[in-house]
Amino acid sequence: MSTTWRADLLAPFLALDQGSSIQAEYVWIDGDGGLRCKTTTVTKPVKDIGDLRIWDFDGSSTNQAPGSDSDVYLRPAAIFKDPFRGGNNILVMAETYNSDGTPNKTNFRHHAKKTMDLAKAAIPWFGIEQEYTLFDTDGTPYGWPKGGFPGAQGPYYCGAGTGKVFARDLIEAHYRACLYAGISISGINAEVMPSQWEFQVGPCEGISMGDHLWMARYLLIRVAEQWGVKVSFHPKPLQGDWNGAGCHTNYSTLEMREPGGLKKIEEAIEKLSRRHAEHITVYGEDNDLRLTGRHETGHISSFSSGVANRGASIRIPRHVAGQGCGYLEDRRPASNIDPYRVTDIIVETTILNQ
Repeated sequence: MSTTWRADLLAPFLALDQGSSIQAEYVWIDGDGGLRCKTTTVTKPVKDIGDLRIWDFDGSSTNQAPGSDSDVYLRPAAIFKDPFRGGNNILVMAETYNSDGTPNKTNFRHHAKKTMDLAKAAIPWFGIEQEYTLFDTDGTPYGWPKGGFPGAQGPYYCGAGTGKVFARDLIEAHYRACLYAGISISGINAEVMPSQWEFQVGPCEGISMGDHLWMARYLLIRVAEQWGVKVSFHPKPLQGDWNGAGCHTNYSTLEMREPGGLKKIEEAIEKLSRRHAEHITVYGEDNDLRLTGRHETGHISSFSSGVANRGASIRIPRHVAGQGCGYLEDRRPASNIDPYRVTDIIVETTILNQ
């Protein structure tokens, strides 16, 4: 099967005048935690989500509904500019609902939104560091020697130069696509394992953290599709002496960011320590393969914290400890988390005291 993206053939068609019509690409989370999308034509200007219709799809084909009652509904939740089609065309992050009006089984945004509304006065900010690994179509890590391995970890983290970084053109394309779309992407870097990269999204307030991270993931897999490259969000895509992939979650409230906020950070860490097991249950599948106490992780079975300690569950950055206010970094979440679930439980634990 060909994976070649023919930009030269597509370009003249994208240049055609589409009149006043807008293409709206609805994006949603499927029954397996992956992403799906489909497009509708909108014939009037879109100023907010209220201008978009509730749509539906065949949930029996996405592991979200039985064939006997297969309609699942898409309710628009957030709008972004479309970097693939340009113009007034848009991307729509949508929530999924069953035919009886209840949230679908993978619609964790619904509950997270309620939580964020209850905690709104605390002004919770998040910044998530999304790590991921690139693979060739044959299932081998992108750029690795066929049938072999690259040199040991060391020169790849934030690396520069041939043999130290792979697919930088793809990564740069994704970065620019996020900026164009209006996603709060704040940076990128090559990671410790070759062909592993990271992008950072945030700071985002409340529910917008999940919206922006999910759409950034969608843009990544769409860009990689054009390169004929696969994206893996598995927390330990390769066994052996290779770093896993995480979604370190930086978090603060207004009180933490204000002078003297270190005390509030320490109070939040104490609350997090008491619900370690509950947090781990929503911090990603196969996270036990990553949280081993090695490769810059704490062990999954124990909670720890420390200043500038990348082997702890919770890290307080050195500059935060020095200035006495700022944020904490929860290093436990895996790269395949649902950010709605993670931000939800962090706010429940530290603000709503659940």
